[in-house]
Amino acid sequence: MTRHSKKEFEPTFFMPGIGKTALSLCRLILEKISEGVIVIDREKRVTFFNEAAEILTGFSSRDAVGQYCFDVFRADICAAACPMDRILERGKDLRDIPAMIIHREGEQIPIAVSAYGLLSNEGQAVGVIEIFRDLRELERLRRQVSRTYTLEDIVGRHAKIREIFKVLPDVAQSDSPVLIEGPTGSGKELFARAIHNLSSRVNGPFIPINCGALPDTLLESELFGYVKGAFTGAARDKPGRFLLADKGTLFLDEICNTSLSFQADLLRVLEEGEFTPLGDTRPLQADFRVIAATNRDLKKMVREGTFREDLFYRLNVVKISLPPLRHRKKDIPLLLDHFIRRFNLLKGRAIRGVSPDVLSLFMKYPFPGNIRELENIIEYAYILCKGPVIEVAHLPGDVKEWARRHPSAKPVAGALELEEAEKIKVVLERHGGNRVAASEELGISRTTLWRKIRRYGLD
Repeated sequence: MTRHSKKEFEPTFFMPGIGKTALSLCRLILEKISEGVIVIDREKRVTFFNEAAEILTGFSSRDAVGQYCFDVFRADICAAACPMDRILERGKDLRDIPAMIIHREGEQIPIAVSAYGLLSNEGQAVGVIEIFRDLRELERLRRQVSRTYTLEDIVGRHAKIREIFKVLPDVAQSDSPVLIEGPTGSGKELFARAIHNLSSRVNGPFIPINCGALPDTLLESELFGYVKGAFTGAARDKPGRFLLADKGTLFLDEICNTSLSFQADLLRVLEEGEFTPLGDTRPLQADFRVIAATNRDLKKMVREGTFREDLFYRLNVVKISLPPLRHRKKDIPLLLDHFIRRFNLLKGRAIRGVSPDVLSLFMKYPFPGNIRELENIIEYAYILCKGPVIEVAHLPGDVKEWARRHPSAKPVAGALELEEAEKIKVVLERHGGNRVAASEELGISRTTLWRKIRRYGLD
């Protein structure tokens, strides 16, 4: 492909009567906004490519300007419904057209494209400006509402989490029982749903039940179901979770909190593949995969005689152990970025992040409630925070009380930012300014790296 000089393709915003000062202001705004912006001439060559477009496509402005748009902006609509062709043919602007682009590294990214025709002073169409929004976070929210989680929804760079990522697709396809160990709030159900959605049972139901929240009698009726008249108040037949999970996955959360008698009944169902609803005499069959979760050491409970050994080995075919958040502190900035993006979308806010004092506090706070506690803290902070940054004053009272009792958790003002800025600068220099490689080494998303580069003036 023939390269053209960048000067030849200097972006021009074709607005009659616009002066140089206004033109410079337009360029500055388009360069710094969070949406990707591409300006294309009539020959479909890129003449302008802003920072957000660099992040979303993986191509730098230097690589993109002068190239054909379809070689850089690799979208599924390019061939069948090119925005430029549609605008030139119909003379109408396009708004929020759904599309999928392919990042330079191969990742598929959902976007919404808006395109507007550019006119010369004589009113002739001379190009198109395309603005596109990253819809990945909205897609994550949609999956959260529909409860269809994937590996993309699990945030973490900790070595243990990376190890789990590597084996999870194979675990999902095996159809063997899985035991997930981890403290309360560490994301056990998130991993269970990801396993289900990666498995061959993805089109079947995912049926969760918290075994620790119900007494034995209710737990039995929930799992086995019952027929009309089985007991006082049973006015109709009710299918149990075993039957509802047919062709899908049954998730038994907090299995450690069940009694020995219930464990015996559960073992019988898992071994024989059939069960009898309460009040019925006819056994029913169901084909489901079992994923169990526990916040206690089941092996220790077996030694203590509080958990059946035979059930333990029936469930413990594949074991996944999730570390507490206090053991994966390097993931806290990633989780913060994830939660803030999500709550910005849910609540219509524009909070940029947390202050250095808050981040320093979080890096030392023990998080007894793990990831769920961190999420709840951020949601609480959104109630009190009226500005762009979450400060210590916006945190819940028990967290502030912990900070008061542990004064060493408070950093020297600005020290954390200086340390982070220096680290980013060194990594960028090591990779010759390659932001993709730098974000990988730093363990943060490219969007986060771009935001920090602008914040610390490292452009």
